[in-house]
Amino acid sequence: MRSLSITLTALALTAGAVSITVPAAEAHDDGTPYVEQDLSGQAAATLAKLRKKLRPLATPEAAVAAGYLPTDECVDSPHGGMGYHYVNLDIFFSDPFDPMNPPMLVYVPTKDGGRTLGAAEWAAIDGDQDLETDEDRPSILGVEFDGPMLGHEPDQPIHYDLHAWLFERNPEGVMAPWNPRVTCP
Repeated sequence: MRSLSITLTALALTAGAVSITVPAAEAHDDGTPYVEQDLSGQAAATLAKLRKKLRPLATPEAAVAAGYLPTDECVDSPHGGMGYHYVNLDIFFSDPFDPMNPPMLVYVPTKDGGRTLGAAEWAAIDGDQDLETDEDRPSILGVEFDGPMLGHEPDQPIHYDLHAWLFERNPEGVMAPWNPRVTCP
């Protein structure tokens, strides 16, 4: 498996955390479809299609075979975790953002020490590297990216990112950055 930690640092990709054991949820406890509870209309329909498209990439090995490069950093915070980020550089540098082709996939740890797909993520480097301005804040599906924010590792530039928790239930919402159900080992 090829590691990409130095390149990812340079690209300002968020490092992530790990899920505590719950398999991907198709619906919330009340039976409401997961994506549709937090979003409506075209955004929910697009994310439902994206979930179906990404299902074959449920394992890190499948992601690597599809051109995603792994990181071995697992980051969490008091707000929750994210996961191990795998990036497809061809998609990352394509323009414009395509909701159906996220440049990053976020894998959360399993009880047995493995990893499973938890979320899709889009990211963009802040053009002016100024935390006080956000004229270049991207959006997709009518949802603005989070940020601008400092890099999560040394040498990461200021950036924006947006998560879609399509496979790991996030009580904070489908598009929330941190998932309180996710922790690093």
